[in-house]
Amino acid sequence: MSQILRLCHRYPQELQMNYPLTTRRGALVGAVAVAATSTLAADKAAASGVGGINAIPPLAAHWNELDLVEILSRPAAYMSVSQNKSVYDPGGVQASEGHRERGSLEATVKVVNAARKVKNFVSFNWIGYEVFRGNYPQSDFDRVQYASWTKGLNFSSEMKRRDNELVGELRALVRPGDNEFNELALQTAFAGTQLPLELARKRIQTIVLTGVHLDWCIEGNARAARDAGYLPIVIGDACGCQKPEQEAAAMQRINNFFAPVISADRFVELLSQRA
Repeated sequence: MSQILRLCHRYPQELQMNYPLTTRRGALVGAVAVAATSTLAADKAAASGVGGINAIPPLAAHWNELDLVEILSRPAAYMSVSQNKSVYDPGGVQASEGHRERGSLEATVKVVNAARKVKNFVSFNWIGYEVFRGNYPQSDFDRVQYASWTKGLNFSSEMKRRDNELVGELRALVRPGDNEFNELALQTAFAGTQLPLELARKRIQTIVLTGVHLDWCIEGNARAARDAGYLPIVIGDACGCQKPEQEAAAMQRINNFFAPVISADRFVELLSQRA
């Protein structure tokens, strides 16, 4: 309980209030609720060995026919998707999911630092995902779904802006020439953004993915990348579903059909094996 109290002291004063239950994933908003829910969920997941690195499956048999060291030596892009303050910081709309305590940030930092050290990673893309989508182009399906994520939330313009900012640990890794933009579609950055042109101009072949949510934006982008002819690789412990217990099924599905799922440590190991 002392950990929860320490977290509460860190919240901005303007967020010390309770908001209704809603979001892209039905997250609780509000400082105390965020601290209590995320801490308890993370502790439970850690104790049970569910989710994160524990959910990464063995490579599907067909991926074992590949030379992943060689594939990771081809012209490559890195994509961080939806790793915003919304999911990681106290007061974020989706922070009650507990991603800060589940290890995806640490794994992501490890991936980015390793990719920066090799010359073939020539495209770094930091892709936001806003839950406040009143100004986005919308179909009828979009209109009712997007509205449900933020119904009843009393966020100021400044709070909305901050919710979509890249989380601080990753902001520190951004360099000049990196790309920063938001997803405009429901679950892919390949529609309506500069990403396809970026990848084509730099003759990218391999794409490494991290982010939230694993079974939404990450799976959606992995599928889109495959259909566009790219070779996506998902870093399982640098991603997360709404709930840790959902991650094993998501990783199994992605690994079986769309892209190899590996750990951050395995990614670093594969890069170190290059000639």
